[in-house]
Amino acid sequence: MTLKELIQQYKRQTQQNNTQIAEKLGVTKATVSRWLSGDVKHVQTETMERMKEVFGYDVKAVLEGKVIEFKKPILGYVKAGYDMFADENYQGMESVTEDENRLGDYFLKVQGDSMIGAGIMDGSLAYIQACTDVPNGTIGVVVIGDEVTIKRVIKKHDMLVLEAANPAVENRYFTNKDIRNIPVNIIGKVVFVKTTF
Repeated sequence: MTLKELIQQYKRQTQQNNTQIAEKLGVTKATVSRWLSGDVKHVQTETMERMKEVFGYDVKAVLEGKVIEFKKPILGYVKAGYDMFADENYQGMESVTEDENRLGDYFLKVQGDSMIGAGIMDGSLAYIQACTDVPNGTIGVVVIGDEVTIKRVIKKHDMLVLEAANPAVENRYFTNKDIRNIPVNIIGKVVFVKTTF
């Protein structure tokens, strides 16, 4: 991977802009822009160490093509008005393979049993690819007003159905008007789930 690709991946994973990344790394916004344009490929040692801390893996090793351990942030569910990527929602890091690193962006700690029929248990870690839409029938991460939920997304002509995988939990139905007014937004797709027994 190139420096540009690593920065782009981090931006997508954390939903942070160039200014926020610059602040975390102790560089200027212009420096981050030059990394993203591909104009600058060299990073000072001190900045490389900060990148390792912030990104959760050895950036220098990745740029040199070495096999490294990749880690992704674990996020908990959020309450009203909270930023999903805020520090207080951060619950640690989870290791992923290099292939898995490319497939997703973060883990969500699952709360509840509405998706047990799909193998998603209370306490599982769902690996999420950040996106704003998912194919019909895909298990997605959906924000309903202030609530974050994982459900199978069924799209009908004038309705969105969030389908549970537990007969004891009712499906949820939203009209196009509900989707706009509540609002209801898809923010990710479940790639896989890690469950510990």
